[in-house]
Parts: sequence; C-alpha cells; structure tokens
Amino acid sequence: MSNASQLNSVLDRIDADFDNSLERLFALLRIKSISADPAFAEDCKRAAEHLAKDIASIGFATEVRPTAGHPAIVGKSSNGGGSSRPHVLFYGHYDVQPVDPLELWHRPPFEPVVTDHADGRKIIVARGAEDDKGQLMTFVEACRAWKSVTGSLPVGITVLIEGEEEVGSKNFVPFLEANKDELKADFALVCDTGMWDPNTPAITTSLRGLLYEEVKIKAANRDLHSGVFGGGAQNPIRVLTRILGSLFDDDGRITIPGFYDGVKDLPPDILEQWKKLNLTPETFLKPIGLSIPAGEKGRLLIEQISSRPTCDVNGIVGGYIGEGSKTVIPAQASAKVSFRLVEGQEPAKIRKAFRDYVTARVPKDCKVEFGDHSAAPAIALDWNMKPLAAAKKALTDEWGKEAQLIGSGASIPIVADFKRTLGLDSLLVGFGLDDDNIHSPNEKYDLKSFHKGIRSWARILAALAEMPRT
Repeated sequence: MSNASQLNSVLDRIDADFDNSLERLFALLRIKSISADPAFAEDCKRAAEHLAKDIASIGFATEVRPTAGHPAIVGKSSNGGGSSRPHVLFYGHYDVQPVDPLELWHRPPFEPVVTDHADGRKIIVARGAEDDKGQLMTFVEACRAWKSVTGSLPVGITVLIEGEEEVGSKNFVPFLEANKDELKADFALVCDTGMWDPNTPAITTSLRGLLYEEVKIKAANRDLHSGVFGGGAQNPIRVLTRILGSLFDDDGRITIPGFYDGVKDLPPDILEQWKKLNLTPETFLKPIGLSIPAGEKGRLLIEQISSRPTCDVNGIVGGYIGEGSKTVIPAQASAKVSFRLVEGQEPAKIRKAFRDYVTARVPKDCKVEFGDHSAAPAIALDWNMKPLAAAKKALTDEWGKEAQLIGSGASIPIVADFKRTLGLDSLLVGFGLDDDNIHSPNEKYDLKSFHKGIRSWARILAALAEMPRT
C-alpha cells in the first residue's frame, strides 16, 4: 500500500471511529485531576493510570512514573519505519485548573457534554476539554488510527505526559534531568496551543519568555497620621507609583536601560504575512471593551501582543484599602511586575536591569526589597526548520486553508525546559480557540477542533515520516 493510500485509510478510520474517540475523551474528562488542590491527589493518580492504560492499549510500552508531586507517564513505541525516520517526543498534561467559581458553570464541570455554541458550532464543554485533555487526545487518537490500519506508527514516538503543568511543573524539570537519556529524540511535539481562527490552522513559532518580579518600598517604621506627618514624611505609595510610571515613555517603549538589547525585528516576509492576517483593534480589543492599542507606537497590534517585549504591573498593595476613610501614610507599598520577553533577551539580565533601575530612584531614607518569582527565556523556532515545513503542509492539506506561522504572547515554560535540559526544539501545533474559556468556567473545545485535530496529527505523522533523520 502506498504512503498516500495508507494515509487515506487512516483518515477514513478516524472518521468511522470518531464516536468512540469522543467517548474515550469523555472518560478522561470525568476524572477530577485538579493538581493545585491536595484533595484531588488521588484523582490525579487515577488520571495518570487511566491514560497510561489507554496508551498501552495501542502498543506503547507505558509506565506511570513517580515524581516529587503528581506522577508522570512515559510511553515508548518502536522507531516506526526504522532508524532512518525521526523519533519524536510528544508532550501533554493531564492536570486541570480548579473549577471555581462553580456557580458560574452552566452544568457540572466534570460531566462532559456536546452542546451548541451560541453561533451554532458544536462544542465539548467540561473542565480540561481544551486545556489539555482534548488537545493531547487528538494525538493519542491519531496514533490509535495508524496502529489500527497499518499495525505500526509512521515514526518513533515517546509520549511524555505530566500532571503538574497547571501549578508550574516544579517537579517535572528534575524528572527531565533524571531521565534525559531515555527521553532523547530528534524534536518535541507540543499540543497546547491554538488556531488562528476556527477554520485556519496555525503553528506557533515563538513564545515570549516570562520574568516576574515583586518590589517593596519601605519608609517609616510604622504607619503615620497624614495630618501630623503629611508633607514631611516619605510616602512609599508615591515613591513606588512614580517609579512604576517612569518605566514607560510616551511612545509606549520601556525605559529600562538595555531592555531592548538583542531584540530583533521580524523577518520582512513574516511581517508581510502577519499584516495579511489583519488583526485590528476592532476585532481584538472591542470585545473586551477597549479600542486603542497600548503598546509601542509604530508597531502592528499583532506585533505588540506576539513578538515585542512588554512590562505590566500586575498588582499594587499599600495603605488603607478597607471601607470608609483612614488618613494614613503607609510604612510600605509593594507591586508585582511581569515582563514578557522575546528572543535575544536574557531573564537574568533584565532582572538585574530592572532592579538597578528601581534602586537608583529610591530616596535615601527609603529601602527597597525584591522578591524572586518566575523566570523563563523566550523560544523561537528556526523559520527554515524542516519539521515546521512538513507540518505546515499537512495542516494546510487538512483544513483547506494555508496554515499560519504565528507568535504567541504567552509563555509555555516546558518548551524552554525541553531546549535547556534535553536539547530539543519543539513543534507547537494545537487546535484551541480564543473563546475556549480555558482556566475559566464553561471551558469548551470545538468538536471540529477535536475531530480535525486528530486528522491533522495523522497527516503530520505521515509528513514527518517522509523526512530523513538528521
């Protein structure tokens, strides 16, 4: 049987077995694998065991592996097609976010159902439907179809699924370090991203990095009466807000010295592609009640949210915030500040530059303290990466619209961990949509995303099999 006829048979199998694929997803969605709440630790273990058993049923040598937190799953296939074809590492996570506030859900969050969206789309509603159970099952079901039709997989595959992504994967990186020899692969596949729109597939080619800082300004040794000390004593809120306000100039650029060192513009051909996507304030900002882009002037809106670095103040605390009034000068004030970083920026250097910037602006009779939080570098794929071209063609063939190469303004720290720990580049293909309500009540996954996501992975695996192993 030719490769083309094999693929067509696999796609036919996916269509014929789709109702069973949906029920297998529902069985996973019913498990309350909330990683943040210790009360659900047994459910997380049950989800890992359930998935491991399912993956083993399609021929993977599968184990549930302990970590310092929730267990991980490792499943290995033989190198499909022989050693001349690539071996890939597929990553997903079975843990989900808490469901609070429960009263905002239209139905119980762990009782999945297919229902109608307001615009007529068929959707799967449940916690984890998109993030990430529905996404990872698109890949598992594609593998199932290949095994059912041909008895083997087109490429060698190691499946790696964790249970703590929603709580920062703090125990997963040590797991990678301890098992890096057996997790060797040519590149990683990550299905935790999205489409450009409900009918246009996309490959995420860059992820912004993340730096999260906390800064605290201290002045007097106690809160002060503003009638007695006002005008004479330093007010930490005033000091802090003055510093925070000075982080931006009138053109929306960040004023920290050296902040833009190493930041590159998009390649001209990619910028032209992004212009054609026509992301406008009308389509992007109007639904959230805004109308004017707030980033760097002279940049496209899609650049501002995807490929340019940012700084945001995420919270400020200081002084009296209770009911009524209290005329007080607080002894301290603090803020949480996050930076989304791009390729060329090193989190450690940006952290030092930010702290130097703040420290230089603190009055002599005030003190400043800093708190460490998250830090992860940005990730950018080589635009000429062969798996990228293969996946783009496969997605275009399936959806009938050219797959877009897009940047994500968000961060997926595990992608940086794969590069740093395992030396792997990651191909990020997902089928989520902006309105999927991930992390929110009434999370959903389009039925079309699930069905065509399975078909897409079947095509991608076939396309990767045609690539020589480098």
